[in-house]
Amino acid sequence: MKIIKTGIASYGMSGKLFHAPFIDAHPGYELAAIVERHRNDSRERYPQAQLYRSFEDLLADESIELVIVNTPTHTHYEYVQAALRAGKKVIVEKPFTVLLREAIELAELAEKKGLFLCIYQNRRYDGDYRAVKNVVEKNWLGDLREVEIRYDRYRPAYGGKQHKEGDLPGAGIIYDLSPHLVDQALQLFGRPEAVFADVWKMRPDVQARDYFEILLYYQQCRVRLKATCIARETVYAYMLQGMKGSFLQHRSDLQEQKLLDAVKPSFENWSGELPGPDGLLHTEINGEVIKQQTISSPGNYMFFFDDVYKALTGQGPNPVPASDGVRTIEIIEAALQSSAEGKKIYL
Repeated sequence: MKIIKTGIASYGMSGKLFHAPFIDAHPGYELAAIVERHRNDSRERYPQAQLYRSFEDLLADESIELVIVNTPTHTHYEYVQAALRAGKKVIVEKPFTVLLREAIELAELAEKKGLFLCIYQNRRYDGDYRAVKNVVEKNWLGDLREVEIRYDRYRPAYGGKQHKEGDLPGAGIIYDLSPHLVDQALQLFGRPEAVFADVWKMRPDVQARDYFEILLYYQQCRVRLKATCIARETVYAYMLQGMKGSFLQHRSDLQEQKLLDAVKPSFENWSGELPGPDGLLHTEINGEVIKQQTISSPGNYMFFFDDVYKALTGQGPNPVPASDGVRTIEIIEAALQSSAEGKKIYL
């Protein structure tokens, strides 16, 4: 089995929870290097990995084949470009870049150099999203007319992360959460015809905008994407309305919490079963009206890294190619323009 020596560019929450545990657990990878500029937190769990103090030192390690760029959003363009120029294959955290022109340039650079470039869209592997995808693919609701996808949190005060809530490029909830929602909408329904959006700052002690509502226009359907930081009580995260019925789905995937609890991931059902129903299906199938609670199957981010491994070893396609990242940033940039100008933006 080919072993892919992998380096992680940062060991903050993203590195600790969403990358290092999976690289370490997958037999096809070796967690060979981790960048920590000042701390030594990775030594406790991954003492075998080389500790580097700079991204430049990581790139200078010729044994590293794959680099995971999981640094703050405003560094993505510079770091991915440097990694590609150093001949590395790259996974980059969402959002791909701050600007659309940056995303296009990096996609073209990777193609020109014949290098692998993948966007980390782990929420494609959430159990709740996969339940929604299954309903759409089976056409259980008939022709869809209205869809809402939400990502709500309750964080009424500044959380202390300047790169997420401060006055920096790529800060704000539209860069933090909308890449998940936009990517899912694009996966389910394709590229919309137009975008209308409201991007706003609702908390007085943060600098970045912390609310958005994005309306995607399709010929026969409207898709609303929404996120807020002051939802103490949440509603269904996915609401699909079709000509035959409705499907309502909570955001219920357990993986992030299990990772916070230091549960080691695997190819098995490591996150466990849900304690009860998390969805509601009310529709008509083959002439019979059905109204029932549903339970989504557990998701597993391990399969993202397995899909990457298969792509790197010639056994499958890139699971989230750079072109997908470009399309997502196109929608985000159009949403920001729409909010600023107060008008619908045609793509």
